[in-house]
Amino acid sequence: MKAIRRFTVRPVLPDALHPLSDLARNLRWSWHAETRELFQSVDPERWAASDGDPVRLLGSVPHARLAELAEDRRFLRRLGAAADDLTDYVTGDRWYQSQAEAPSRAAELPAAIAYFSPEFGVTAALPQYSGGLGILAGDHLKAASDLGVPLIGVGLLYRHGYFRQSLSRDGWQQEHYPVLDPHELPVVPLREDDGALAQVSLALPGGRRLQARIWLAQVGRVPLLMLDSDVEENDHGERGVTDRLYGGGSEHRLLQEMLLGIGGVRAVRTYCRLTGHAEPEVFHTNEGHAGFLGLERIAELCDTGLDFDAGLESVRAGTVFTTHTPVPAGIDRFDRELVARHFGPDAELPRIDVERILGLGMETYPGGEPNLFNMAVMGLRLGQRANGVSLLHGQVSREMFSGLWPGFDPDEVPITSVTNGVHAPTWVAPEVFRLGARQIGAQRTEDAMTVGGSERWDAVAEIPDQDIWDLRRVLREQLVTEVRERLRASWRQRGAGTAELGWIDGVLDPDVLTIGFARRVPSYKRLTLMLRDRDRLMDLLLHPERPVQIVVAGKAHPADDGGKRLVQELVRFADDPRVRHRIVFLPDYGMAMAQKLYPGCDIWLNNPLRPLEACGTSGMKAALNGCLNLSVLDGWWDEWFQPDFGWAIPTADGTATDEDRRDDLEATALYDLLEGRVAPRFYERGQAGLPDRWIEMVRQTLTHLGPKVLAGRMVREYVERLYTPAALAHRALTPEPARELATWKSRVRAAWPRVTVDHVETSVATTTAELGTTLSLRVRVGLGDLDPDDVEVQAVAGRVDGQDRITDATAVPLKPVGGPDLEGRRVYEGPLSLDRTGPFGYTVRILPTHRLLATSAELGLVAVPSEDVGEGAGVLLR
Repeated sequence: MKAIRRFTVRPVLPDALHPLSDLARNLRWSWHAETRELFQSVDPERWAASDGDPVRLLGSVPHARLAELAEDRRFLRRLGAAADDLTDYVTGDRWYQSQAEAPSRAAELPAAIAYFSPEFGVTAALPQYSGGLGILAGDHLKAASDLGVPLIGVGLLYRHGYFRQSLSRDGWQQEHYPVLDPHELPVVPLREDDGALAQVSLALPGGRRLQARIWLAQVGRVPLLMLDSDVEENDHGERGVTDRLYGGGSEHRLLQEMLLGIGGVRAVRTYCRLTGHAEPEVFHTNEGHAGFLGLERIAELCDTGLDFDAGLESVRAGTVFTTHTPVPAGIDRFDRELVARHFGPDAELPRIDVERILGLGMETYPGGEPNLFNMAVMGLRLGQRANGVSLLHGQVSREMFSGLWPGFDPDEVPITSVTNGVHAPTWVAPEVFRLGARQIGAQRTEDAMTVGGSERWDAVAEIPDQDIWDLRRVLREQLVTEVRERLRASWRQRGAGTAELGWIDGVLDPDVLTIGFARRVPSYKRLTLMLRDRDRLMDLLLHPERPVQIVVAGKAHPADDGGKRLVQELVRFADDPRVRHRIVFLPDYGMAMAQKLYPGCDIWLNNPLRPLEACGTSGMKAALNGCLNLSVLDGWWDEWFQPDFGWAIPTADGTATDEDRRDDLEATALYDLLEGRVAPRFYERGQAGLPDRWIEMVRQTLTHLGPKVLAGRMVREYVERLYTPAALAHRALTPEPARELATWKSRVRAAWPRVTVDHVETSVATTTAELGTTLSLRVRVGLGDLDPDDVEVQAVAGRVDGQDRITDATAVPLKPVGGPDLEGRRVYEGPLSLDRTGPFGYTVRILPTHRLLATSAELGLVAVPSEDVGEGAGVLLR
């Protein structure tokens, strides 16, 4: 008979063991080796059976074993030390607190930051992630905790998570959705003071309501609030809103994103009320999914008497928006009518005019779809500060969203970049950590991996070559063992009998060059590029002196049959008896597998279509373990690649190259690198019998890339470059200044059509000029109903290309001379220095300016000379 309901009956811990419960409920154990070792010692077999999850472990340990441990003095000493260490970690001062002690900084740093994301990959024991976005969000929380940054995470609790992947006999991806019981997860329900479950509620069309309870996961010092709609008060449809990550149709997705954004703000307010946590001054939207949080915050301000426009300015000032996609197809877009139905008098946020809500997300720019509501566009309009996740992705984002700032060059679009990082204590193998600890001590090693701050890890230079090479072999050997176990389990799932699987004992070799490739499987990541020339790949795998072996993993989205076909194509190749000992596909890629895979590989392969990889952090995790990167120059690798510690796959991205030919050319370049440079270097031996040049590349990777790829570095950049300026702007936009700014923007927008550059003249009439010459510019402008204080008139000068476009522009403000003439025109003057040789050009433009603007491009308004004015002014000097 099948049970209609399941639940876990927890043991009652003896008083002496109560700290175990606190240790299990704080997810710091997931990156703290000593705490994990303590739990393992409770019952090693059950620890392995629970997949290293302390909550599951404690739910299965017999009472007799607990009673035995309660009398074990050695165990109790270790338990006390671990509990004290956690207390010190969550209450002691860390990097952020040391920053706040400086008088100049104390008044600037945010009191708290709320960080919203649709997914969080904190640990495999809390499977609420699908891929890079969630892993990045989890690493962001963990690094914030290590640094002492007062962050509150906000997400959803999905009853089925993403999905579990297996393979059919013929290699087709199968999806499974096991039910996750929150009571079996490392989360606790948030409760009101009277013990009632804390909940948030959203209004739905037709008078219905969507209720959600708030679960709390403690990530070190950082609380993570997770909303769950599977509550009895909801109808069947509403209960399923948080059923699956990225599942369901358009309305289902809209409801998830409304719950995340609007419900998430309400959850934060509830949490702060119940715990006394400081209210966030900054709200960080990790991708557009949580964008509706801005609407809820505007509605809160409207309830205090502000109008919509003033509320919008106040909310924008304290909002940071991070975009993670380099392609428009990766952005959530909803039909206009669907969004309109869920807001207004009969639904959510009834006090706000629906047209104002729609205006924030509509694609009202050339090339946009006027009837689609774009979540990233709303995120940019609701956030005064925005960023991409690598230098290259910042450039791509500025071009992709440039329609929101017409008249500005992409370089001036106000989207900066903070390159992603990874949480070293999560991803660095214990063996690597111990090697560092032997060199500089455990505490210094931990500080280097969490706080960061140094440009180089010079201590790596002192580690003997033999130690590095021995470490690499140990890690490779562990991966071989892991792969064989997982491969055997996969084949059993595919229907194979024990008698068929003897060959698995010979899969992979701990002395063979090992390549890893693991990520999601959209087409642009090109899972099967390595199969482009199968004969050549076979030659690489089976080379008699310099063989390579490849471990592949990845999930295709359940609705992406094209991605599933790529998986099947790879699996079928890996099933070939001629090569199956050298190439394997491991199903169900997730955090637990990744933590074995990154350290055990010698090469991390990445071959996306450039520039479609926003950042790509898997290669960073590999690098922290001494694995070398072999990658297309995309994302973070474009920024930090050097020949000293890896290889760049050349790209064939010319406009004349079709997709098929591009794949052929880049696959050939990949084979050439592996055959001619990578494999020979791995197998080449020096006088001591070691691959000296390979070991030196490992050393250079750790020395130079290690400090760069840290999530601690990333979070410190967010604090210094985005969170602190946002907090200062938020404080400046109290109700009166917010009203002032909103009124001023409205006046400027109305007057802008009459702002003109009427005449430009210079003191040099010839078409040549010498380096060091200073021109005098005199410009006559029309400001319509605006005053000189409302604008800045600039000369913009620099080198020009063949189409007379200024390529390295410098802007110089011009000053008004006297009052308006009889026609109301004003004259501006200023010097222009010819500080560069070669083709040089200038133009003049007018921008709005106000003390409360973050950038002069914020309004997307600019006035430039007409072509007639430009031609008459000698705009180009050659």
